[in-house]
Amino acid sequence: MRLVIARCSVDYAGRLTAHLPSAPRLILVKADGSVSIHADDRAYKPLNWMSPPCTLKEGSGDDAGVWTVVNKAGEKLIITMEEILHDSSHELGVDPGLIKDGVEAHLQELLADRIETLGDGFTLIRREYMTAIGPVDILCRDADGQTVAVEIKRRGEIDGVEQLTRYLELLNRDPHLAPVRGIFAAQEIKPQARVLATDRGIGCAVLDYNALRGIEDDKLRLF
Repeated sequence: MRLVIARCSVDYAGRLTAHLPSAPRLILVKADGSVSIHADDRAYKPLNWMSPPCTLKEGSGDDAGVWTVVNKAGEKLIITMEEILHDSSHELGVDPGLIKDGVEAHLQELLADRIETLGDGFTLIRREYMTAIGPVDILCRDADGQTVAVEIKRRGEIDGVEQLTRYLELLNRDPHLAPVRGIFAAQEIKPQARVLATDRGIGCAVLDYNALRGIEDDKLRLF
């Protein structure tokens, strides 16, 4: 991970335009290629960002202070550096991933066991489908046979949508699985997360924990 603290302005050009005037900011460049711009407030949420896959090009000559980040859709994040106050890189290694609390873990177990809750004809491929960047909570197929990746949260927020987006980008590179669509499932989904999910073509499913526990299981089991 590369950490840069700089006085900079930021311009986004894509489906819409946005401008951040000059101010000191933290710029995070992660190993997955993502770039995010942060202020010293707003908790963990960036002011602007570009999700992978994307490329970062640092200018040279007269444009030495200009960083241009471009994603596969051709959208651009242009960072104009006025003064760099700090620039360092750190190797974090492979992250073990998020350890879910009891409710999220049980939601995953219940939904996998009753996958038809997501729609008629859904069938389970497996829980905790491992990828190079962590496990997908549930991988399944819909009634049309399309692969579906499901990310489960107790409370659905923007970071969960971002996590599922990264999984989908990776899974869609596998010709044995592609095309893969996503479903963001949670007991509660925040409006901003729903808007972002919809914008990225990700479906949303609100899970009723008590109802899932009470659904009659008609599967035969050996005890």
